Amino acid sequence: MNIVTPKPQHVVADSASATERPTREEAEEAVRTLLRWAGDDPTREGLLGTPDRVARSFEEFFAGYAMDPVALLERTFEETDGYDEIVLLRDIRLESYCEHHMVPIIGRAHVAYLPHRRVVGISKLARLVEAYAKRFQIQEKMTAQIANTIQDVLEPRGVAVVIEAAHQCMTTRGVHKPGVTMVTSRMLGAFRDDPTTRRELLAMIGNRGTAILGD
Repeated sequence: MNIVTPKPQHVVADSASATERPTREEAEEAVRTLLRWAGDDPTREGLLGTPDRVARSFEEFFAGYAMDPVALLERTFEETDGYDEIVLLRDIRLESYCEHHMVPIIGRAHVAYLPHRRVVGISKLARLVEAYAKRFQIQEKMTAQIANTIQDVLEPRGVAVVIEAAHQCMTTRGVHKPGVTMVTSRMLGAFRDDPTTRRELLAMIGNRGTAILGD
């Protein structure tokens, strides 16, 4: 089996800040400050372990900053017997956090591409979504980042990313509108230029909105 490791020339830059990372102790003290600001006492029994738990949760919630999205796609396979139709990974659950309010964005991503001589392992597409989702995000940017990275690394004939998600910045605060789903898409190559190919993709995705928060 032929394995190809490309060297992409134009890759989406990591948006993580280059500022020095605070220590774990500083992070935990920041949590105590927020607890006091909210009106509670961080020294009471029920909150004593909260700063440590929040810090550990952040390590999981924002693990994407430690992941290299490009490296996830660099191992590809050429033995496809000429397969050149749509490859679609549908209903990839994503959990992200709104960079404006630091509350969850929960939804599903549908990721598709039209291979050009080589394909990538499907688990890598799910990991790519996770690499960008597990950061502070806005949905529009996340959608573009996933699609642009696939385009830059795999150089396929087309890329499509559709994300459907519920934003708790709308459901638990502000306008308080539960049941609202935001849909974003990024179409590149054949998916943008060929209406027939785009319609085929959308038919394969189908109406997934009612399943956004399900398992």
